[in-house]
Amino acid sequence: MNVKIEESWRQALQSEFDKPYFAGLVSYLHAEKEKGQTIYPPGSRIFRAFELTPVQNVKVVILGQDPYHNPGQAMGLSFSVPDGMPAPPSLVNIYKEIESDLGIRMGRTYNLEPWARQGVLLLNSILTVRAGQAASHERIGWEEFTDAVIKYISDNCDGVVFMLWGNYAKGKAPLIDARKHLVLQAAHPSPLARGAFFGCRHFSKANNFLTFKGKTPVNWQL
Repeated sequence: MNVKIEESWRQALQSEFDKPYFAGLVSYLHAEKEKGQTIYPPGSRIFRAFELTPVQNVKVVILGQDPYHNPGQAMGLSFSVPDGMPAPPSLVNIYKEIESDLGIRMGRTYNLEPWARQGVLLLNSILTVRAGQAASHERIGWEEFTDAVIKYISDNCDGVVFMLWGNYAKGKAPLIDARKHLVLQAAHPSPLARGAFFGCRHFSKANNFLTFKGKTPVNWQL
């Protein structure tokens, strides 16, 4: 199947695109549109995380669950919203943790593209959602695809930091070889976690690990 995705990822994942589940996933999305459903993010943005962070550039993986389902928010990057959009509550807490952890002041943009361009793969486990209906595209095939992404990175890259926040993301830990990568786990940054995310210090831990591996640390300040 010919999927429009960044070339290094297309080569890495070609075997997934050729599997029956992926054809079924594509058919499902076409059927949704034929029924008049609005799907987020727009089609050109579904693989945006891969476009901004080619395989060879991946240093950090931040795993989300599924895209924002309100108008104008989803942009193909986990936790990120486009310029001019108000901050989602989880991202507010992520910024608070960065400020506390690194002693820096974050700006008022909540577009995380600068992280992606530095090698932070902002990956949702589910890459699309029906407008206004959270988790509406669970179990249509995306999880199998993104599990393959995580497994590919684990098997073929070295010294990557995986940030797994909340029970859903933590469930992906068995896909990752912790002998060659740093797996950081914490509560979800959502306010529903009642502050349990705070104090995880994942951002300084990630940069210390990257430095140890001889890689350029991430400039988290936005």
